[in-house]
Amino acid sequence: MIKKLLKNIGPGTLVAAAFIGPGTVTVCTIAGINFGFNLLWAMLISILATIFLQEMAARLGIISQKGLSEVIREEVKNPVFKSVLIALILVAIVIGNSLYEAGNISGAVLGLETVLGSQNYMIGPFYVNALSILIGIIAFALLYVGNYKFLERVLVSLVLIMSLSFLITAIITKPNVIEIFKGLVVPKLPENGLLTVIALIGTTVVPYNLFLHASLVKEKWNKPEDINSVKKDTIISIALGGLVSMAIIISAASINSDTIANVSDLAKGLEPLYGAFAKYFLAIGLFAAGITSAITAPLAAAYVAKGCLGWKGNLKSKNFRGVWIFILVLGILFSSLGVKPIQIIKVAQVANGLLLPLIAGILLWVMNKESVLGKFKNTKTQNFIGLCLLVFTIFLGLKSILKVLNVY
Repeated sequence: MIKKLLKNIGPGTLVAAAFIGPGTVTVCTIAGINFGFNLLWAMLISILATIFLQEMAARLGIISQKGLSEVIREEVKNPVFKSVLIALILVAIVIGNSLYEAGNISGAVLGLETVLGSQNYMIGPFYVNALSILIGIIAFALLYVGNYKFLERVLVSLVLIMSLSFLITAIITKPNVIEIFKGLVVPKLPENGLLTVIALIGTTVVPYNLFLHASLVKEKWNKPEDINSVKKDTIISIALGGLVSMAIIISAASINSDTIANVSDLAKGLEPLYGAFAKYFLAIGLFAAGITSAITAPLAAAYVAKGCLGWKGNLKSKNFRGVWIFILVLGILFSSLGVKPIQIIKVAQVANGLLLPLIAGILLWVMNKESVLGKFKNTKTQNFIGLCLLVFTIFLGLKSILKVLNVY
């Protein structure tokens, strides 16, 4: 039974690996420290929304046997709108991921530094972080193999390690189960909690995961009869990702401190109360969260570029490799040298804010096209939920843009 279940687990776990990166870990840590269990309901809502959106992307991938960017290129007929949309996707996903990659690598480095200490060395006029280069080399080697099944096994293993690490840490802190249940089912908005709620949802409902999921599904399955396996994989994997995020919030809620800015600080804060085990479990979890995202972000960008630009070939093709190598090398450079290109990151964040509602809307539109999905198109109930989520993504997108522009 377990062997059969693990056999059918794959693309969904890679999506979970993608959204549980250092950014998500940091936001969950801050949510737990500042608001205790009171924002667990926001994480529950974001996971349900993610499952719904990712299920649509996965269904599109298996039935059409095309990635989301390929479907957009073929189905959007207006040449001006299509050109603007493809340019926006490329800026938000390809350029955006190349900038966020440094954060993914740095997150994995934080996990290692919690145990090994800082590994900075002077090379010429620069201080270089050796651990950033090590993480980058590991990610490069795994991606260069170019074998989906191998990559899937590695990432599933890392996600399981990450899940166990964070779940064990949460159990070690001996949380109040009744208070956790209240936090899940009784929505409360504490004072100054709105931005954290938006951050929790925004870090989980990620536009590039819709592209990644549709592309990965067709690497594993190619028959409409596999649709149930796809749905199970999506629900189980993303629910597991949600459980991990909640475990981080629960762990952080046990610390009373306003000096903790990330999970590395949390690991140090837990050690005096719960022993070295808590520190090591958290460090392993953060390392796994960072390295899985450091692998999936370049992979997603390569799939997006391939679909948008109409490239042929597989994971070993020159163009495909060229995209993820560019993103990975840029991430290694920025992370190892501590460079933060703030203005370019802001442009990518604005593009992502615009892209989320646009892609959610186009996905909903495509999911109703009988010419693409046949009998597997959306039902009326799915369309109603989808429209509610579309309104929500517009709100999320506007908030993220306004935040970047410092309007509020």
